[in-house]
Amino acid sequence: HVRRFHELFFGLSPQKDAIEHNINRALQLADKSAYHYYVDFAERGYYNRLISGNINQVVHVDSVVCDFAAYPYKVRTYARQLIIRESNVTERSLVTRCNLLNSVRSDNNPHGFTIEAFEIIENRDIKVQKR
Repeated sequence: HVRRFHELFFGLSPQKDAIEHNINRALQLADKSAYHYYVDFAERGYYNRLISGNINQVVHVDSVVCDFAAYPYKVRTYARQLIIRESNVTERSLVTRCNLLNSVRSDNNPHGFTIEAFEIIENRDIKVQKR
């Protein structure tokens, strides 16, 4: 569930329809905390820059650490982001945390969880490689 959310929310192509489709699918897996990040990114022109710069963004989730000892379940995700531009590829470290709540399974939420209190802890450049 958490891996799929990250793939949809952070794996973006430079097409407006594709971005909207994936973000909407991701937001069905989470509460308003993820929506607030989306609105903040949109207001800062992040998605428009992806489109105008023809930038692809790929996310590789390295690990998802879940603590199932207490409810709501605490989750920390470690991932790498590749921002692919015509001139270079930027590799970024992405670390997030959230809580995972039991939810009703549906076509839009097949795992039966809801992500709450989503927070990006780290999103920093690791390296930039010329193309």
